[in-house]
Amino acid sequence: MSTTLAAPAMPTAAPQHSMGAAPMEAATDPAAIRGLALLGLVYVFNFLDRNLILMQFGAIKTEFALGDRELAFLGTTSFVIFYTLLGVPFGRLADRVPRTKMIAAGLFTWSLFSGLTGLAHDFWTLFACRVMVGIGEASLGPAALSLLADWFPPRRRATVQSIYCAGVPLGAAAAFFLGSWIGQAYGWRQAFYFLGFPGVALAVLVWMLPEPARTTPAAATPVPADWRGVIGAPAFRWHVAGYALFAAASYSLSIWVPKLLELGFGVAKTDIGLLGGFGSLFAGGLATAFGGWFGDRWRAHHPGGRMRFSAVLAMACAPLWLVLLHSGSLPVMFAAYVLLLGLGLAWLGPAAADVVTIAGPAQRGLAVGAYLFVVNLVGYGIAPPLTGQLADMLGGAAVPMAARDALMVAPLCCIAAAALLWRGSKLVPAA
Repeated sequence: MSTTLAAPAMPTAAPQHSMGAAPMEAATDPAAIRGLALLGLVYVFNFLDRNLILMQFGAIKTEFALGDRELAFLGTTSFVIFYTLLGVPFGRLADRVPRTKMIAAGLFTWSLFSGLTGLAHDFWTLFACRVMVGIGEASLGPAALSLLADWFPPRRRATVQSIYCAGVPLGAAAAFFLGSWIGQAYGWRQAFYFLGFPGVALAVLVWMLPEPARTTPAAATPVPADWRGVIGAPAFRWHVAGYALFAAASYSLSIWVPKLLELGFGVAKTDIGLLGGFGSLFAGGLATAFGGWFGDRWRAHHPGGRMRFSAVLAMACAPLWLVLLHSGSLPVMFAAYVLLLGLGLAWLGPAAADVVTIAGPAQRGLAVGAYLFVVNLVGYGIAPPLTGQLADMLGGAAVPMAARDALMVAPLCCIAAAALLWRGSKLVPAA
């Protein structure tokens, strides 16, 4: 991929800050679209490698005689620790170094260690490989979202970034279907070989991508070019707080609902797996891809339209959670579950688009890193153990419906997220 990716210029009425910028039509140049497609594929590998180990838990537990606590360390803790902590430093780095090279180095690292997981001989080797996967994957978000903001104009950012974010459900579905099939047919080690190492070759293609010029928006944002200005911007604080609560509810779908369906309602694991896989692939994939398009349409009428769109999504999720938890009818519960999978992912593109808009071109990587740090810390690191603790207080394993009662925090989080996002939408800058 040697074609130069020209950074889109602003309309002629605005100052031209991007060196060698072409007219705005350059945003739809085939080279830019190929760059988007390649980054989207990288994001598929990101979530494929992130979730692959979950599909191999049974075989790994048996071979190494591990307990559930050790599996939890492998599935979440080992990955999340550095993935979360390095978000802000890598975001700062993305503002200073070639982003294509940064992504390629991260992709090479996590793909290599994802493949090497198949060679692990004990728990600590597995743990170390997962740590390195988390370190490599932490480099992607800040650099990729900053690149997309330079390749495409502000009016299309949510649409473009939603197409990129479709890698979340597609990668998760690939981990489920391909990981399960290869693991069952050839063994869990081969699943890591076949699905991990190919990312190393993809890293070479990413390395060859040219680095676009960093663009300047037509209208200056009120955020100073300093990290304190980014973190302290009122629009950014409302944005991050709202999406963190939305994530706490959305991530509960994959973390807690399968257990609730199995233990509380007697649904077979295979049925839950098929429901989650197909739900992520179709409902999640379509909602993620088209959520940005709707967000951009709302933004056309108001600078904070994307956050208002997400606020409506969050409010719509609240009654669906109540239906899921209390209907008692499995077909109705499954329908609510699939709808929640879709609505719970449709905000990814609009959220990413507003981060780069609020931050401005000089601080995009830092802002994305800070946003991902808070959202992942709350959604993965804080909310799950608090929900589990609440379930234990309500009876734990002795009361199958304790998890259902504890999950009542999810609709409350959705309502709070809707209020915060709607309030923050009034402060988003116009460009």
